[in-house]
Amino acid sequence: MAIQRGDGYSKGAIAFHWVIAVLVLFNLWLGLFHDALPREWRVIPLHKTLGILILVLSVARLGWRLAHTPPALPDAMRGWERAAAKAMHWALYALMIILSMSGWAMSSDPERPRAVSMFGLFDMPLLPVGHGAAEAAHEAHELLGFLMAGLVVLHIAAALRHHFLLRDDVLARMIPGLRRRG
Repeated sequence: MAIQRGDGYSKGAIAFHWVIAVLVLFNLWLGLFHDALPREWRVIPLHKTLGILILVLSVARLGWRLAHTPPALPDAMRGWERAAAKAMHWALYALMIILSMSGWAMSSDPERPRAVSMFGLFDMPLLPVGHGAAEAAHEAHELLGFLMAGLVVLHIAAALRHHFLLRDDVLARMIPGLRRRG
């Protein structure tokens, strides 16, 4: 049974959202601009580690979401807007998991395996993928990374639209202390 909690998100949902959001934004930046950054920064190992961390947190966040009903959308939202909001959220969940898994599959290429070290504490096991699957994962990872960047921009734009143009409480429910505009 799903748990309903007032008209805002729970502290757990807010924490998951912002921790994952910061990690995703930083990891997108690392992934998109790693070629321009100094090699001694060891950007790719950090990118991989953060990808696995995003995977773990996203699976936990998805579990949290399935057990906790989110607050209702504003009554004034049209049907297509409600459908778009739901599709956007589920697409973001899916991409956080699929992007992370495709990166892990790339690193598991049996022709050139590269273990993912979790902050030097332990290495993630390699996935049982073949070379062809690892190469396909590489292509998918790049394309889906651009899709994720686009969806993140749309997600942020929609939140800002709700706050500044529609003047409803959608953004205020996810940012503690933000005053509602309506």
